[in-house]
Parts: sequence; C-alpha cells; structure tokens
Amino acid sequence: MSTAGRMQIGEVAERIGLSLRTIRYYEEVGLAVPSARSEGGFRLYVEDDVERLRVIMQMKPLGFSLEEMRELLELLDAGPDADPARLTAFRAQAAERVATLRRQLRTAEEFAARLAEGPRGAAQPTR
Repeated sequence: MSTAGRMQIGEVAERIGLSLRTIRYYEEVGLAVPSARSEGGFRLYVEDDVERLRVIMQMKPLGFSLEEMRELLELLDAGPDADPARLTAFRAQAAERVATLRRQLRTAEEFAARLAEGPRGAAQPTR
C-alpha cells in the first residue's frame, strides 16, 4: 500500500490483473477515476476504486458497451435509490449474455475434444 491505504496504479493492476493501459483508459472514458493523486501526480486508488474496476472487468466479457457500463455503474452507485426497472433489465441482459457464453464455451469444448481425437479414419500411430 502507498500512503494511508491508497494504492498506486501499478499495485492495482497487479492485484486485479488489468494492464496499466486499460486502467488509464477506463479513467479517460470516465468509468473509473482514481480517488486522489499524489503530490507528484501519481494516481491513488482506494478499495472502492479497486472494486469498481473489478465490476467493470466482470461486465467486459458480457459485451456491455461503454455507455451501458456507465449506466449500470450509476445504478449500482445509487444503491437503494436505483431505478428497479432498469436494474431488472440489466440483470436480464447479463443472464442472457452468460447463457450465450455458456453455449459458445460448450461448442468450443466439443471442437477441442474432436481435435484431441485426431482425424477420422486415420490409422493410429503404431509403436
């Protein structure tokens, strides 16, 4: 940890598995802004910032656009004041996208298994 429980960008990147470039990009587009800057201008992150980056990481493979991510983060930030209808719509979208990814994974696993079997009708290597 850096000063007073704050982490620099390199520590955050290593901790959650994002590149420095990706973290900077999320800051640039306004999704995850660090809580503070050091006197030298270094980005400083607290646990809430790290958790926000984790949420963004979880949205990414589901194919949410930057605008959808921004809206969903605003809903999550609103807590109990969040629009329940919008939250329900996002939950449904996420569930459908997870189902699609599961189907794609099954297809990919079937293909990998087929490759592992080798070519059909080919003679097995002799020893």
